[in-house]
Amino acid sequence: MKTGKRKLCICLAAIVAVAIASPGLLCSQTAALKSPAGSGGSDKEWSIQVDTVDPGETQLAYSFQVATYEDLLDELNKTHQFKHIFREGDRTAADAPNLLFLKTTVVKYTAGSETQRAVTTFSGATKVCVRSQLVTREGKVVLDRTVEGTVRFFGSNLRATHNLARNIAKVMEPSAWSGSEQVELPI
Repeated sequence: MKTGKRKLCICLAAIVAVAIASPGLLCSQTAALKSPAGSGGSDKEWSIQVDTVDPGETQLAYSFQVATYEDLLDELNKTHQFKHIFREGDRTAADAPNLLFLKTTVVKYTAGSETQRAVTTFSGATKVCVRSQLVTREGKVVLDRTVEGTVRFFGSNLRATHNLARNIAKVMEPSAWSGSEQVELPI
């Protein structure tokens, strides 16, 4: 009786160990089955490299830049429309075929106040406006949009970065850029 329970415990421990050790493998297999080409109507599978957020001429805090960058990676990952999503500086991106670069530059930033938003509903909004561009390796712009992220009522000021990232991911739909005329990137 004790030997049977011991074997059962060892089997269960082995199953749990395998399940804990391989969730990344299971996720990557699931992601590989979903084809971004099917959603956009294009026969190419595109990869994207997300460049760090350029503060432009604004006084955007470094925390906002980093939060926008991380939120953008998360939101693009949720869309499942790109084969791979690379961070800036990832050396494996050089070997990726059909690679696009996402460049984000802050155009306007209005610092808000969480306290004002909590007290009144008409002031204290945090607003971030950026210019997002999808650029090919050759330097051709395939998508150029101005996108805003705001937090008006409740939430921390960094909530604006999450809203901004979600809005950028929405405009990255392949139908918006895959069949469009490409233009030269100004130098």
